Amino acid sequence: MAALDRTFWAGKRVLLTGHTGFKGSWAAIWLSGLGARVTGLALAPDQTPALFDLAGVEGLVESHVLDLRDPRAVETAVASRTFDLVLHMAAQPIVRTAIEDPVATFASNVMGTAHLLNALRAQPALSAVLVVTSDKVYANSETGRAFAEADALGGKDPYSASKAATEMVVASFARSYFDAKGVPVATARGGNVIGGGDFSRDRLVADIVRAAQAQETVVLRHPEATRPWQHVLDCLAGYLVQLQALATDSKAPRQLNFGPRPGGAEVTVGELATLGVEALGAKPWRHEPDPGSLEARSLAIDASLAKRALGFESRLSAPQAVALTMDWYRRQANGEAALDLCREQIADYEGAS
Repeated sequence: MAALDRTFWAGKRVLLTGHTGFKGSWAAIWLSGLGARVTGLALAPDQTPALFDLAGVEGLVESHVLDLRDPRAVETAVASRTFDLVLHMAAQPIVRTAIEDPVATFASNVMGTAHLLNALRAQPALSAVLVVTSDKVYANSETGRAFAEADALGGKDPYSASKAATEMVVASFARSYFDAKGVPVATARGGNVIGGGDFSRDRLVADIVRAAQAQETVVLRHPEATRPWQHVLDCLAGYLVQLQALATDSKAPRQLNFGPRPGGAEVTVGELATLGVEALGAKPWRHEPDPGSLEARSLAIDASLAKRALGFESRLSAPQAVALTMDWYRRQANGEAALDLCREQIADYEGAS
């Protein structure tokens, strides 16, 4: 697997959006450990507890709480600093929230990205920009076929459509403004991510943890659904390796999928939930159908291009990812510091590369 280059990241001025979220907090911890000088832009955490607070992420980065839907706030924050690299992760990430409030989701995911890219046009020293979208950007006809980067974009629910639209925004800004400056602007399409410290609403692992702590039964809407599950460290490692490549190789792909290893066995929601409840000693899950749901039943992505182009592939299987995730929650609940747990798992992951 392609490895992170510590000498590359040391001293790099990195703009990280979404640093108050689950994946963003892990990214901030990892980047700061690599020696990067990180500036974070995001809304305040929207749940309690939050990994951002538990791990003291605010003390690791230059943190700015703002709304990317506010173009003046974004422009002011970006204009007063110089960045080498940008990792844009800020988004409204929950499918059911998007169905409840589609306009706010489009405003966050599409216009928030447009505001950021517009502000970045004046940056004098940019080497690369990576925008994280989703595995749900593809026009999904529920055939079970794994989607590759050249497949058509689409979205039958507001979240998926907002992410597909974000892909178009990124491509238009790249061609109109950044390509002529030699600044690669690319997207990363990550699979369904699990890991310690996720306490979000309507997230499978977070729901399992909450149910176990309350000695309740977790409820699944679609246990038969398949998803490209991956651990947060596998996903973030892909993003960071892609940013390295964008900054150093003009031939690096501008769109990449990140998910389970090609040819890996599909894991259903029910199978993953079973692994989770068994790891925590929780009650077995139960099924409550949601016939009106717009969520895809089948979703798989082909991550082979990342291996061919970058030498990168995910290393952890779904059972390994669940075990690592539940170990984090068990140890944190027993009093170990969240930041120490994150740093330990990052160090172990890097050491095994």
